[in-house]
Parts: sequence; C-alpha cells; structure tokens
Amino acid sequence: MPRYALKVEYHGAPFVGWQRQKEHTSVQGRIEAALARLESGAHTIAAAGRTDAGVHAWGQVAHCDLTRDWDPFRLSEALNFHLKPDPIAIIACAQVDDDWHARFSALERRYEFRLLMRRAPATHDAGLVWQVPRQLDVAAMQDGAAHLIGLHDFTTFRSSICQAASPVKTLDELTVRAIDGPSGPEVRFRVRARSFLHNQVRSFVGTLEAVGSGSWTPDDVKSALEACERSACGPVSPPQGLYLADVTYPEDPFKDCAT
Repeated sequence: MPRYALKVEYHGAPFVGWQRQKEHTSVQGRIEAALARLESGAHTIAAAGRTDAGVHAWGQVAHCDLTRDWDPFRLSEALNFHLKPDPIAIIACAQVDDDWHARFSALERRYEFRLLMRRAPATHDAGLVWQVPRQLDVAAMQDGAAHLIGLHDFTTFRSSICQAASPVKTLDELTVRAIDGPSGPEVRFRVRARSFLHNQVRSFVGTLEAVGSGSWTPDDVKSALEACERSACGPVSPPQGLYLADVTYPEDPFKDCAT
C-alpha cells in the first residue's frame, strides 16, 4: 500500500482538536472522511502532533496509506475538494517510504504563538490571536524565557492530564520578540523542541505574559520551574494564539512538491 505524507493547514476554532472523537468534529476525523470519499472503507491517519481544541496549524504533518497509486498533486487536490467547507487545506503531498512515519520520523516540532497588545477588539484576527489590552515588557519576558531553555523537569508546565511517560524534556528554543502585526503590536513566541508535554507551550506563554505585565519577575519563572509542581505555574494562555508551525524530518518529504 503506498504511503503519502500530507502537510496540513487548518483554523482550529471549529474543531475539538486534531484527534478523532466519536461524537465531535476533529481535524483528523474530517481528513479521514475525505479519504473515504476517494477510497471506500475506514481510514486512519497519523500526525506529527495532536493539537488541542482551538489550536491552529500552518504546518501539521500526517501520513495515510492508500490502496492505489495516486499522483500526489492530484491526491491533494481531491482531498481539498472533499474537505470543503471545513477550514482545512492540504498544502503539500508526497509519496514516502512504507516505514516513514509522521510522528516517529520527526526530529523537531516548532510552534508559534501570537499575542496581540491592543484595547480595541480584534476584527480580522479574531480567533487567531490572544488579545491583551495592555503593553507588555518584552525584554523581561525574554529574560524569563531564558530560564526554560535546555534539559529540565517540566512538571510545572505540564497539564495534570498529560500522558507523557516523563516530564523531562529538552527545550531548544523559546524566543520572545515584539513585531508590528497586521492588527497592531504583537508579541511573537517561537518554541522548538523534539517533543512537547500537554499544554507545555500555553503554560509557558501564560506564565511569561505574567512577567510582561509585571505580576511576575523573570526569576519567578526559574523558581516555578524548580518547584516541579503544577500549582507553581502561571496562568495558562487560551488556545487561539497557538499554531503548529513546522515539523522537521531528516529529509524534507515535501521539497519537490508542486504547490
């Protein structure tokens, strides 16, 4: 059975998250339903990461196995036709080796988070950013973020329902920068690691927002990390500003894809 890698973009607002659920609409479920329109029968796809309800993706990666040989471009076009009107798009498709796996072959995941600093309600970016009605101290936020880089026990920044075997992870990058976004001044968070704990990025962002607003100091982030207790975490950010931006593999499966 030929295997295909899919690069997927989606707006997370209408979905309960990536993972299929019997009585609720998920991104995985909608793509599997589209595959069933192309080849009858049940389909199960695997993804690089499971995003939560309301979280978006610019570069989620999944793979599927089909019975017939498809031209990858035609497969992506057919899937996009059957995915309408859901806010999901297959932006690249490639045939891969039978042992290639969207999750287990991945070397790194990158997330981006958008925080809009503006009092007036967001219109064009509604549902796509976390909006706070004040200016934040971005330099202090980056100082706090520096304490989180490297190999740590991230129990403090891990959801109580996280199913990962260990809270010990290596965080490769957590940068905080101010930019002029399309709707006003934004704080952009860029976070890279091989793998993440449940709610880890949103826990980072919510805690660092507390630093930026002055209710925490950068050293409070270090103290929270060292506490290794979920109760020591700052507020958890809402999901709508979070994007799964990119997944890295030993060789980019999409490098020769037509778009």
